[in-house]
Amino acid sequence: MAKIKQIVEKLIRKHSTNNPFEIASQKGIVLLFEPLGKIYGYHHTFRRIQIIHINDELDEPMKRFVCAHELGHAVLHPELSTSFLRKNTLFCMDKVEREANEFAVELLLPDDCLYTYRNTDMTIYEAAKTYGIPKEVVHLKNFDH
Repeated sequence: MAKIKQIVEKLIRKHSTNNPFEIASQKGIVLLFEPLGKIYGYHHTFRRIQIIHINDELDEPMKRFVCAHELGHAVLHPELSTSFLRKNTLFCMDKVEREANEFAVELLLPDDCLYTYRNTDMTIYEAAKTYGIPKEVVHLKNFDH
């Protein structure tokens, strides 16, 4: 959805970064790193304070993706408390989860990052991997402007 890409581009310009941890912090969203077992992360609002919970047992690239995904919920669906993000949620076709995944892909892999690979033999999947994006969601990258 081009609308999500536009929202992400505006967010990157406003915050001068595509780092989801920095954007969340600048937006006043509380980040909590805690053991969550098989749950990757989730977002909820408590007394008008948005909170993103991230499983502290994940590797750094996956923490970054989870933060971007949950930030997507905070930006696109602030009134919803989201279901837990799990590995199988990456394949989920639920509209809300798909939008959060698309938001994360657009945030972590903006067009200018992709352009650096245009004259190489690297595939989009390889480029996405360098930015910590799971291969299951790379197809959500929007190339339209």
